[in-house]
Amino acid sequence: MTPKEPPSAAVTLPSGLVIRGLRDSKQTAEKDRKRLFWEIVSTADAVGVGIVEADIIDRINILQSTKLAMKMAVDDLGIRPALLLIDAVRLTDVNLHQKSFIKGESVSAAIAAASIIAKVVRDDIMLDYHDRYPEYNFKGHKGYGTREHIECINEYGPCLIHRKSFCKVKDVQLPFL
Repeated sequence: MTPKEPPSAAVTLPSGLVIRGLRDSKQTAEKDRKRLFWEIVSTADAVGVGIVEADIIDRINILQSTKLAMKMAVDDLGIRPALLLIDAVRLTDVNLHQKSFIKGESVSAAIAAASIIAKVVRDDIMLDYHDRYPEYNFKGHKGYGTREHIECINEYGPCLIHRKSFCKVKDVQLPFL
């Protein structure tokens, strides 16, 4: 469970660029993600990020919110790519040629780079949330549905950034919202 769906990112890389250690963000240590983030930002042709707030996710559902964030990331690139390589989904409201891959991070450096950008942005957002809501220890679990996070929701109730549609939040009384 995350207060916000992880941001989506879009990255266009120069032809022939090789970034050592680039792979799926979930398989990359945090310190390596930070290094890769800065290498991607400094060498990419363009980087775009899209973020959808929790209340929109609650309203339109997680899949539609993911697609919306992806469209926002493409729009944020500032350039019009000739082809979108996308991990797992297809964007129906984007008028660009697309190819979708399951486990796209293992197929495309651009998808892997976007995965790194999105994860680092998300983790930084969660650190900011930790400063605002320290009782939830967002710096420890980064908003994922860990036992600790669920226990915090049970103890303190959801805070303003939690998705109300997430099943673990729906089961908790909302004492102060």
